Amino acid sequence: MTTLVLDAGALIALDRYDRDVWAMLRVASDDQSNVYVPTGAIAQAWRDGALQALLAKALSPCEELALDGTTARAAGLLCGKTGTSDVIDAAVAIAAAGASQHSPTAVLTSDVGDIGNLIDSLDSAATVVAV
Repeated sequence: MTTLVLDAGALIALDRYDRDVWAMLRVASDDQSNVYVPTGAIAQAWRDGALQALLAKALSPCEELALDGTTARAAGLLCGKTGTSDVIDAAVAIAAAGASQHSPTAVLTSDVGDIGNLIDSLDSAATVVAV
């Protein structure tokens, strides 16, 4: 079982009915794998719930990870350490690093370079999968 962490790019792909991303989500669901989505990534992808039925459906089996104070501080520190500015990408990387301590973890992202850099700086075993 591989844990999935979805960023905004993965959510947008799901909303656009990208068959490959939907297949990965179905496999994770069939395997009863954890699927995590930081709430900041949802905010980046959510525009009009009345028009985003696919995205709403995709989110239903996912565990939404809130950007609480502890995670916000850790994301800020990670941005400072890596010289980046996207705290949501940092929150995605932190979620993936935490999950990878318990199971194989893959981050589904359209931002392979930035997410990969953040994951690497955390010495995480999580893999980055381009969507």
